[in-house]
Amino acid sequence: MDTAQTKQDIRSFSLSTGFDVVGFAGPEETGRVRLAAFLGHGFAGDMDWLARRSDERASPRRLWPDVNSIVVVGANYGPDRDPLAALDRRDRGAVSVYAQGRDYHDILKKRLKVIARRMVDAYGCEVKVFVDTAPVMEKPLGERAGIGWQGKHTNLVSRQFGSWLFLGEIFTTLRLEPDRAETDHCGSCHACLDICPTDAFPAPYRLDARRCISYLTIEHKGHIAREFREPMGNRIYGCDDCLAVCPWNKFAAAAAEPAFLPRAALDAPRLAHLAALDEAGFRELFAGSPIKRTGRDRFVRNVLIAIGNSGDSGLAETAEARLDDASPLVRAMAVWALARLADPERLKQCAARRLAVEDDADVRAEWCAATNEEDRR
Repeated sequence: MDTAQTKQDIRSFSLSTGFDVVGFAGPEETGRVRLAAFLGHGFAGDMDWLARRSDERASPRRLWPDVNSIVVVGANYGPDRDPLAALDRRDRGAVSVYAQGRDYHDILKKRLKVIARRMVDAYGCEVKVFVDTAPVMEKPLGERAGIGWQGKHTNLVSRQFGSWLFLGEIFTTLRLEPDRAETDHCGSCHACLDICPTDAFPAPYRLDARRCISYLTIEHKGHIAREFREPMGNRIYGCDDCLAVCPWNKFAAAAAEPAFLPRAALDAPRLAHLAALDEAGFRELFAGSPIKRTGRDRFVRNVLIAIGNSGDSGLAETAEARLDDASPLVRAMAVWALARLADPERLKQCAARRLAVEDDADVRAEWCAATNEEDRR
């Protein structure tokens, strides 16, 4: 088999299915030291699944012993506008660029399966496909495959597409020559570190996810610590700050894939509307969106923090309407938002009524902090 021609055929077909860049890597161990440091410092927070299969994550052959080569593909999801402009519209929610369109997992996996079937038919090989849902170190593999390098914000950066690439992988039994790994081109730039609203980078190339707004709004299951609420601003799902300021974005083009373009419902959605969503309304609005995985309660928790940061006293009524929500996550942040927007007398009256019946300790603590009174349990 002419491996060079095989690589070219796979690359050409992958590009024809809609991917924007393709590279090839070997199955050697990758990223173990960085992953161990991340886990050892407790930076993973609630993401205990990262530790459970860390050996497989760092070693493709532990995940699948028969793998000989890895095809790494990237799909451009670059925005057609400045994502940070949404932060100035405080009555509306800012949603991370990657989540404004359809769920990329579904789109990429479908395309990867088409490529994989063609590889099996053409070469008689075995294959497995992955899109961010298995213990695969995508960014280190992308670097080894020459697609980009892990920048100081720990995300993959491409000289052609900036910080806006979705990644997917095909593990195969084919023996293919790896591409040349990409080198680091961050230089002395530290714009991504400086802009982080919550100081989530203890050092270049190191992320403390427990302080990251993307983690807090998407992965974190509990109440969001008080110190992070104001810095969150109106970011209700994810955070693009460190990605958006990367100088390499000047070479990036807006995504051409229609599925990655913003849905009307997520193009600066109104906070008042989002806060009123019940479970059925949440599922309907976010069908086919990655946001659905977070669930209604955590999402409305985020929305109420944005309402509290809006400075708009007209939204106090919206916050008050969620004081009797079934979810303690929602009730607690409704208290916090109301305390920032309502006049003291209104807040005191609400507290008197709700504390008499509130049985959740965290929600009671929010009321006590809001009214500066002791909990008389």
